[in-house]
Amino acid sequence: MSENQSLMLQEAGQSPDVVASLLQKEKPVFAEIAKLFSSARPSVVTTAARGSSDHAATFFKYLFEITTGVPVASIGPSIASVYGTPLQLKGGVHFTVSQSGASPDIVALQEAAKRGGAKTIAVVNVTDSPLAKQADIVLDLNAGAEKSVAATKSFIASVAALAGVTAAIGSKADLQASLEKLPEALSATVGIDTGAAEDVLFDATSLYIAGRGPAFAIALEAALKAKETSGLHAEAFSLAELMHGPMRLVQPGFPIVAFMPDDAAYANNAQALERLQKLGATTVPFSAQPLSGVNLRVPTTGNGLLDPLVSLLVYYRLIESVTRRKGFDPDKPANLLKVTETI
Repeated sequence: MSENQSLMLQEAGQSPDVVASLLQKEKPVFAEIAKLFSSARPSVVTTAARGSSDHAATFFKYLFEITTGVPVASIGPSIASVYGTPLQLKGGVHFTVSQSGASPDIVALQEAAKRGGAKTIAVVNVTDSPLAKQADIVLDLNAGAEKSVAATKSFIASVAALAGVTAAIGSKADLQASLEKLPEALSATVGIDTGAAEDVLFDATSLYIAGRGPAFAIALEAALKAKETSGLHAEAFSLAELMHGPMRLVQPGFPIVAFMPDDAAYANNAQALERLQKLGATTVPFSAQPLSGVNLRVPTTGNGLLDPLVSLLVYYRLIESVTRRKGFDPDKPANLLKVTETI
């Protein structure tokens, strides 16, 4: 790696190898979790996380619900850590997603879930953390040390790990096959020209980032990265929700980044994007398909539900470039620390 590259850019570039490693190394854990679900047959799955990890849990929610039909509900960590409410989760399965596994509030929520009768699974990058030590099952992200404040490879690894869980539980051969193609698709993003999109974001004062289903989770992550690295105000919306009140702010030149995978929502999303363009929006769609606007064509895994994660790696490079162009250090965002321990 060049010494001139930021840690954020270097670590994002490690994502293909990280994903390939975790998918191979964690096969026994995926099988163990599938066995747990086969015996427990929970009618609902719960999650807890903060920040980027919560966006990974949101991706899991959509992917798991679409694949299995089992609802996934997020529980706010403060329910346990601040409000001290006992949880009623008999027969449930609870996932906690965390890079560090150290924040007291998510540890407290996992403890409450266990006391409430749930089996607990920690999806974590630090396997000797308090969260991992307390969990019934540990799913290791295998991402290695991540030094940049902005999480990149650990987020992609979190989503890949949870997709592996989904494929194992849902016994979906097509999802598993596409998941195995994910490292190759991530690698194929190298060299994609983001210059025109960089100009749009550099000139922006505010923007929307949109998607539906798993792509909405990626929109949430992308909006967070715009805020924490480049100081750019970005709001994430489902493209369906954007057609309501938020559309009031769309004026000529208003930038909208859209994650547009080729899944069941694609046709409706394309219609929504066309409507926004007619209002004058400057659209930046990430898609394997050709679209009008400042189109960033991305590789595909063959499964539109996973492809937003491929687009995200391109976006990470894009926002890192915008951040440096603005004169900021993407590795040291103002006011932020790598590990935030909330209560």
